[in-house]
Amino acid sequence: MASHRRPKQPSRARMTIFGATAAAASVAISTQTAQAAPGQTLEEVQEEVDRLYEEAGSATDEYNGAKEREEQLQEEVENLQDATARGQQELNELRAGVGSVASAQYRNGGVDPSVQLFLSSDPDAYLDQASTLDQVSGKQAETLRLIEDQQRSLDQQRDEASDRLAELEEVRTEVGDRKEEIQGKLSEAQALLNQLTAEQQAELEAQEAAEAAEAAERASRDSGDSGRPVLDGSGSSYGEAALSAAISKLGSPYVWGATGPNAFDCSGLTSWAFAQAGVSLPRTSQAQANAGTRVSMSELAPGDLVIYYSDLHHVGIYAGNGTIIHSPNSNSTVEYLGVDVMPFQFGVRVG
Repeated sequence: MASHRRPKQPSRARMTIFGATAAAASVAISTQTAQAAPGQTLEEVQEEVDRLYEEAGSATDEYNGAKEREEQLQEEVENLQDATARGQQELNELRAGVGSVASAQYRNGGVDPSVQLFLSSDPDAYLDQASTLDQVSGKQAETLRLIEDQQRSLDQQRDEASDRLAELEEVRTEVGDRKEEIQGKLSEAQALLNQLTAEQQAELEAQEAAEAAEAAERASRDSGDSGRPVLDGSGSSYGEAALSAAISKLGSPYVWGATGPNAFDCSGLTSWAFAQAGVSLPRTSQAQANAGTRVSMSELAPGDLVIYYSDLHHVGIYAGNGTIIHSPNSNSTVEYLGVDVMPFQFGVRVG
């Protein structure tokens, strides 16, 4: 998610959009409610909304990373719990076998020292203290060692599961915090937009539509009747296939945390598109920044990932002719945009 409006030209008329009545009609969101100040211009409101979207975008990338870690930890915990259950079953079977021997010997007049050794509450210490293993048959000693090894393995697995569960709880807390932060930022931005008049909202929408239309025309320039960017073969085949997949989702809604196929956030779109090309990308834009070979803006080829902002929280796919395709924010849909509209960091060629 990211802000993506072009900086306004100095010659553009500044429009005062809020009087005392409109300023008083604020929308309650949280303890810090977004509210346009009296006399604030349309451009100033745009800047504030864009800032909130950018902050929400950064929080979304953190949310996606934490969510991915949560899923990994959950799988690790389940695997450890399954392994522990299987190990306990094996241990129970070993002990049951020893118990059967003890029962048979008891019925026949007593339990010999070797079986007492198996039934000891601390067989490891019992064995270490024994002056000789002559009293224990080779098979019995092997069984005892198996019991000891199995018990140690179970203890280790239980400790690992406990550690993973503690980490999982911390990550779930982080996921909840990031979710609350994102929802707060988006609510603030929407509250500001809701305070615009219908005419002002229409002006903003027209500006954004004009930008997207211009970028779409640039992306499809010289493409003939297909309306799609010309792929010149300078990029990777994976990237070009991913670009084609992304183009098929033009107009799909932005939903933070979504990975398709009907809605996307920024890295959700890129990861879904590359998955259609047979490439598994990391979930976050920050991780995707390291998914291939970095290239400069002048080296970009259709299908390259394009990374934005100093914290690398936004990503799109280069579509050619100085444009990208991306999923911008909750107030927009998958669209084309000029490659230099946001703070460009570098491109990434995958494959």
